[in-house]
Amino acid sequence: MRFHIITAAFLWAAFVESRKIRGISSSYKRFYRERKSFLCIDGSKIIPFEQVNDDYCDCADGSDEPGTSACPRGRFYCTNLGFRPHYIPSSRVNDGICDCCDASDEYNSHARCQNTCWNLGQKERAYVEGQMKTLDEGLRLKQQLIEEGVLLWREKQAQLRELQRAAEDLQIKLEEHRKRKHEADRLKEQTLKALKAGDRGFRHQNSTVSHLFQLLDSNKDGSISLDEVKAKVVLVHDETRVLSEDEALTLLGGGHQMDLSKFQNTLWDVLTRGDGYKIKDAHSAPGGLMSEDPHLKAADRAAEWEAADLKKVEEAYETVNMEISDLQKKLEIDYGTDWEYLFLNGQCYKLKVYEYMYTLCPFNTVSQKSTAGTEVSLGLWGMWAGPAKNRYSQMVYENGEPCWQGGSRTTSVSKDQHAALASGRTQTWSTQSNFMCCVTSANVNPCDIWGRASFTRSLVLPAYSLTGTQIGSDKTIK
Repeated sequence: MRFHIITAAFLWAAFVESRKIRGISSSYKRFYRERKSFLCIDGSKIIPFEQVNDDYCDCADGSDEPGTSACPRGRFYCTNLGFRPHYIPSSRVNDGICDCCDASDEYNSHARCQNTCWNLGQKERAYVEGQMKTLDEGLRLKQQLIEEGVLLWREKQAQLRELQRAAEDLQIKLEEHRKRKHEADRLKEQTLKALKAGDRGFRHQNSTVSHLFQLLDSNKDGSISLDEVKAKVVLVHDETRVLSEDEALTLLGGGHQMDLSKFQNTLWDVLTRGDGYKIKDAHSAPGGLMSEDPHLKAADRAAEWEAADLKKVEEAYETVNMEISDLQKKLEIDYGTDWEYLFLNGQCYKLKVYEYMYTLCPFNTVSQKSTAGTEVSLGLWGMWAGPAKNRYSQMVYENGEPCWQGGSRTTSVSKDQHAALASGRTQTWSTQSNFMCCVTSANVNPCDIWGRASFTRSLVLPAYSLTGTQIGSDKTIK
């Protein structure tokens, strides 16, 4: 009796296994519950349930043959326990080729398939774990850059406020120094006018007999000679004419020389009276009456000091305003939603390709310099130009040096999304630019020549790679 029960159990299990519907996912099992009839999933037909997986296609959508290759539109579901499940065309079922890693597609063929799902799953899980670690590291580094960006932003804001306060203070000083210089210039002008007007009291106070005598005594021998009078004394109304020898003798009292005592009683009165003769350029020449006047010299020195001080303040004010303008321009740039790209500002990265050195300075310029020393601008910072969902993935640099046939050079810099999650503080960017000018012709893109470069930023050393085609050459740069 017991033997019959055990035999019946085995037979029932075999029957249940034989009725198991192959090639369906758990989400489709509700359509294949065993009953008297089966409704095609597209609702086009009802057939007896016994016709499911009978190797004959009854339903137009192939839903009655998920586990055979009878229907051309059928799909077989690979469960692939331990790995990723997926569908294959039902035409591949029992074709002698192992498509499912669990070998479920070759249940009735001569193919000797091994279940490799566990090994594949292990590799997949190890890869995903590595990606997750990389992602975690990337997110950690991004958060670090955000924090640094916020600090840098605050520092620059504080620096801007400090510069603006300094500019306000310098503006006040500038007004004060302008007033002081104006006053010094006014005093100098008044002193100069007083001397030019020939104020006798002012002149008598500041221009002594000995001073005029020394002014005429060029060789400092203690006497004024005939030649010295002719060289230094002129007519008031005709300064260009040189005195004749007779006129000079008359001024010297008929002699050829005159000492200080005789000068004080004769020539001094003639010169200080100013109605006939005067000393040439006495008001402006070095050593003249006006240039030697202590009041005028003091006023001139004061005016020079004030002018020098004003120039220093003006230069300082201009420098501070330039720094404010430069800082404001930097703060107006979009550095990302959380200022995570702010650290790039002020950095420059270089790449040597054949005879050219390329330099990328984010948010500033891109340039190319040949070994001959000629440098060409490939563009100035323009804007972010990535797609709406990832607008910070691409930079555009515009208005570089013009090409000979017209148009300006531009450069597009794109972030390498695969390297964005790289461990270590690394940012990888690739550039695409019409580095050189090209000829316009019919049906040809005038700048269908491009170069690519990858600039990698690292805390230790930058590493670069470049791919593209060099103009005028059949070499491919890699």
